[in-house]
Amino acid sequence: MEGLTTFLLGLLWYAALIVLPGAGFAVLLHFLLSLPMRRRDRALFFLDLLETVLKRGQTVEQAIISAAANHDRSIGVRFFTVAAHVECGDRLGEALAKEPRFLPPQVNAMLAAGEKLGDLRKVLPACREVLRVAPDTVRTTMHYMVAILLLFAPIACWLISMLAIFVIPKFKEVAASMDQEIWPLTLFVFRNFPKMVLLEAVIFLGLTGVAAVYIGGPGFVRWFQFRSVPVVDWVAWRVPWKRKKLLRAFSAMLAVLLDGGVPEAEAVRLAGESTANEICRRRAQRVVVALQGGVKLDEAVRAFDDSGEFHWRLTNATHARGGFLAALRGWHEALDAKAFQQEETATHALTSGLVILNGLVVALIATSMFGMLIMILKGTLASE
Repeated sequence: MEGLTTFLLGLLWYAALIVLPGAGFAVLLHFLLSLPMRRRDRALFFLDLLETVLKRGQTVEQAIISAAANHDRSIGVRFFTVAAHVECGDRLGEALAKEPRFLPPQVNAMLAAGEKLGDLRKVLPACREVLRVAPDTVRTTMHYMVAILLLFAPIACWLISMLAIFVIPKFKEVAASMDQEIWPLTLFVFRNFPKMVLLEAVIFLGLTGVAAVYIGGPGFVRWFQFRSVPVVDWVAWRVPWKRKKLLRAFSAMLAVLLDGGVPEAEAVRLAGESTANEICRRRAQRVVVALQGGVKLDEAVRAFDDSGEFHWRLTNATHARGGFLAALRGWHEALDAKAFQQEETATHALTSGLVILNGLVVALIATSMFGMLIMILKGTLASE
């Protein structure tokens, strides 16, 4: 009976010390990693709601109030804030502007442009283009990188710090007492232990930043954005796959507006606003200035895209049948494919590099420790 009691107490301790913390960590990890997808699903649900309402000929504002009356929290708590603004008399664009965290910034800007255009249905395809999900390989790699951040990077920093504080000084004392010469590799590792700790800390902070941007989304990034110094927008424009996605968003919205009969200058301005990127807005303004100076649209867009591909694609689209959006659809799909390919390559290279770097650090530490132990054993045998 005592043996059974001891066994049960052991199981309880095991559950309390290992199973429960592990389960809590798994739940936390799942919650964090699923946040971006839940934001996307809520945005798509809202777009589906708008499309259904517009097809029925109902007013968008009244449909939002009716949907909020159902108290369905699957669409997100911020939807009820938007509904409250609408109930107070705000239009859709005004309500979304007062609660900018409900939808991604680009979708907010596109819906606002659709209101100015007078037909929200025309901008819904461009909104869905912005919400297109990344391939499974990219998301899996990002999840793997976040797992490394939350589990392995802090443990590596802690272990190396403990070795530097408690183990290495003892090894040095033993070697000095035995008058043993330390291996050059071991001496190199011992001297550079603080740098190794600093390297792991820098990796940890870098991964923290990447994970925060991925998990927090546009709402988190907005805290580091300044209108006068758009650092975040500049970085997004310099990242190759982000730049392609911004170009696709601008091109898709411009095509929608041109097909809707909006004047070219106004269409370019609204398309620049729809990217929710200050760099794109400034480049779009250059295009507007060129148009006002008498330059044709297909030539003026050279001010937006330095590569010249947008100029070539838009020139062909002006001679195609079926509208700009249909003519440019193939290019938009190619931009998406290239962006996802570049993003996947970058994430794989980053995670592989981190694994290799951590492996080298562990190998150096292990080699130096075992080398020290071997020298101590040799010195002990020689003294005997």
